[in-house]
Amino acid sequence: MSRNYKVQTRFLFHTNIKIKIPEEYYSETVFDELYGILEDVNEKYNSYSENSFIDRINKNSGNFVEVNEEMIEILERVVHFSDMMNGEYDITIMPLIKLWGFYKKSDIRIPEKKEIEETGKLIDYKKIVIDSERKRVKIDAGQEIITGSFIKSYAVDKLVKEMKRRGIDDVIINAGGSSIVAVNELEDDAWIVGVENPEKEKISEKSIEGYVTQILLDSYKEKNDEDLFDIKISDESYSTSNQGNTFVEIDNQKYGHILSPKTGYPGKNKQIGIVTKEAFTGDIISTGLYNQTPEKFFEILAKLNREIKVEGYMIDENGKIHYSEGFLKYVINE
Repeated sequence: MSRNYKVQTRFLFHTNIKIKIPEEYYSETVFDELYGILEDVNEKYNSYSENSFIDRINKNSGNFVEVNEEMIEILERVVHFSDMMNGEYDITIMPLIKLWGFYKKSDIRIPEKKEIEETGKLIDYKKIVIDSERKRVKIDAGQEIITGSFIKSYAVDKLVKEMKRRGIDDVIINAGGSSIVAVNELEDDAWIVGVENPEKEKISEKSIEGYVTQILLDSYKEKNDEDLFDIKISDESYSTSNQGNTFVEIDNQKYGHILSPKTGYPGKNKQIGIVTKEAFTGDIISTGLYNQTPEKFFEILAKLNREIKVEGYMIDENGKIHYSEGFLKYVINE
């Protein structure tokens, strides 16, 4: 039986977030209540939000900052996955991002090797001190945490939990195209997601705080002719990372924002796509795997699969797609 839906889109976390719910769950206040969950996370835990816990931690680097229990739990989970990926994912990478000219409007240049090496000394998530007993956090002087690779998806997961608590059992959430979450209990009700071709012409762009960010069109249930293929997800999330939407341009060359915490240079791969149960873990993993060789990609994926179910693909710098064996079951056409 076909179902009617209500849809709303709001701008949060520097992107468009669209929520689509069955019509029978709609009320005059439901979208305010649902987006309110995202807004609360944005206000409290986003590094870009003035006076958030992360903002205070960054502004008081070298000193302990009092936080709440949820902030402790978030950071402990982030650190855990950084450990799982052998430091290939590191949220203290913000000084390197700034060094490469993101957030600058002029004097953007390729950093000298010595500058990268010096700044790289600040990049070490293991220097984040999490005092769970006294509920306080400290980073080293000069360090800075960036939450862009996980806080939006954390908020979406929190939203999903509330929807399920309310009995809303058939939902699609598109968080800027980089995190798409399907809520449905039956595999027969799976949502179809179009996987973007990173080489296709961009739809529309606008500058936000020195970034060039693509405002993505809806991808679910609407396959674009230029998409790579469709996948079908059921009560799961699809997370993707690529350099096409956020970059600085130096001497007519684009340099993406996903930097390697090990080398200090932008990754050269074209795209990573990950399917996981939670958007939070998928977002972290797609970022952490972005700078890897295909061999390292599969090695880390295998390690992660000992703890959680995760499948994915990599489009390397030459445009070749490398699939994990389990990912192919999600692909419904090529």
